[in-house]
Amino acid sequence: MKISPYFYDLCSAYQAELDDLVSDSEGNDVLRKRLAEKRNEIAFLVQMMELAPEMVAVAFHRGFRFVKPAAVEHLLGLPIDDLPDWHSLTHAITLEPWATSLAQTVLREPQGARFMAVAAGLEYLQQHARMASAASLHAEGEGEADDADDAAEHEDGYDALSADDAVDPKNSRGREEASSNWLSDVGFDRKE
Repeated sequence: MKISPYFYDLCSAYQAELDDLVSDSEGNDVLRKRLAEKRNEIAFLVQMMELAPEMVAVAFHRGFRFVKPAAVEHLLGLPIDDLPDWHSLTHAITLEPWATSLAQTVLREPQGARFMAVAAGLEYLQQHARMASAASLHAEGEGEADDADDAAEHEDGYDALSADDAVDPKNSRGREEASSNWLSDVGFDRKE
């Protein structure tokens, strides 16, 4: 599967946005609390859909069900100008009940239908990052206890792109390299 430059660039920005929401300055896990705050601010956040879609898309974290992955993977290969609107994807992607009211708010905006497609694509990539991490643990022969610890750590849907993601998040080159490594590991072509 190929991923368009648009989604390639947004993928790491989306993951970085989730990373920023995970813990407070004292290291406490605050992802659920911060996601709830984002969701309550959706009417305000829609103003940033085009400028910073990753900042709005996190409000939909864990809000999609992908019933036809092939359609989503096709979406991920499209350039921004060719992205379909949300209504043409509802056969392949459904919303969790709690996300429906958020979507209605977004869909009232002029670019809302296209944004929903972008948000779904970003969440699909993030979910597959988790699956790739779990698969690599099994491939390396990690024990069941380690797998259980890993699953517990990432219960809220947060996961690093790869082991290289431990690099200082302020180091964008390290983050880009981690993102590139992860995408390559799960079958995407490397951005040259």
